[in-house]
Amino acid sequence: MAVNTSADAPLPVGEVSRLIGSWIDRLGAVWVEGQITQLSRRPGAGVVFLTLRDPSHDISVSVTCYRQVFDAVADVVGEGARVVVHAKPEWYAPRGQLSLRAVEIRPVGVGELLARLEQLKKSLAAEGLFAPARKKPLPFLPQLIGLVCGRASAAERDVLENARHRWPAVRFEVRNVAVQGVHAVTQVVQAVKELDGLDDVDVIIVARGGGSVEDLLPFSDEQLVRAVAACRTPVVSAIGHEPDNPLLDHVADLRASTPTDAAKKVVPDVGEELERVRMLRGRARRCAQAFLEREERGLAHALARPAIQDPHRMIDERADQVSSLVDRARRTVGHLLDRADSELTHTHARVVALSPAATLQRGYAVLQRADGHVVRDPAEVSAAETLRARVAEGEFTVRVDDDRDHDADDQAATTTTTTGMDA
Repeated sequence: MAVNTSADAPLPVGEVSRLIGSWIDRLGAVWVEGQITQLSRRPGAGVVFLTLRDPSHDISVSVTCYRQVFDAVADVVGEGARVVVHAKPEWYAPRGQLSLRAVEIRPVGVGELLARLEQLKKSLAAEGLFAPARKKPLPFLPQLIGLVCGRASAAERDVLENARHRWPAVRFEVRNVAVQGVHAVTQVVQAVKELDGLDDVDVIIVARGGGSVEDLLPFSDEQLVRAVAACRTPVVSAIGHEPDNPLLDHVADLRASTPTDAAKKVVPDVGEELERVRMLRGRARRCAQAFLEREERGLAHALARPAIQDPHRMIDERADQVSSLVDRARRTVGHLLDRADSELTHTHARVVALSPAATLQRGYAVLQRADGHVVRDPAEVSAAETLRARVAEGEFTVRVDDDRDHDADDQAATTTTTTGMDA
């Protein structure tokens, strides 16, 4: 609305700023295209500040947005990137400054392409295609290397020359394909699958020289990424230069910064390996020499022991001990036998002394009645009773003669007959 003013009735600056702000507030959100010239992302801040510039008219406008809005494109958007911003104009009355409050940011051109690639990268990573656990180790010395590259390209020359310089006996199975354009993805995928099907191929190198982002797009294609992930043969990615990073680098079993670097990582250097073999041989020789010297010292120490120098010494010592023990045992047994013999002699003498036969030898006789009973008392016999008398040299019979005229204590025996006399 028009405001009536005059030199005599002017409006204050604050009122003019307020009126401008109320008019701008009635504007809806607009899509604005420009180039980011300044970018401020303070750590911990919830708002991002940037300046959007129109290069053709050299006009700039401040833009603010919430951090989550900018984080959605932060991987592909930076200073100098062209973007399209969906924003609502805002007027800051205290300073009289116009700004835009962005609710969505989209990259334009290469930025948009990078955004799509970043989204595809996150999707494939979520499937586990880039996981380190699924990557296969490369053979130490491949006998046959599959190479996928452009025809007569610098990448092919770099790989072949550097590999053969490092190991002259290495062999290659080369597949020349289109490395950019509409047919690149199909031909590269077909070549990779064909080389993977050959049993003699130990490793596959996919190589290409440097180029723009658009030129390297075939090596970020989802079809190629999945074909490489399904290979049973280790795959080496050697695309572009060090800053280039297509999706093939993430799914390959090994990433090389350049085709030359791929040749160095796949094929060992014959000179370095010969030097390593020489060093290992020297180390093995030193270890063997040290082992022999250690064993010789141990053997010399063992030979210096008295038991080894004079092995019969121990036998002689033990023989003397055995002889001493045998003599001791013999003396002990002899003493035992002598003692037993003495004890037996003494026992025999006692037995003989106590024997009835010894008593008979001294002139005594034993009288026995007919029933064998020994006569100990004269009262035990009767007159005219026949008795058997045993003496030292034999026996004979006697008859009792009872003489009552003599003293009662004196009884005599008269021999009548002799029978059974021993010689």
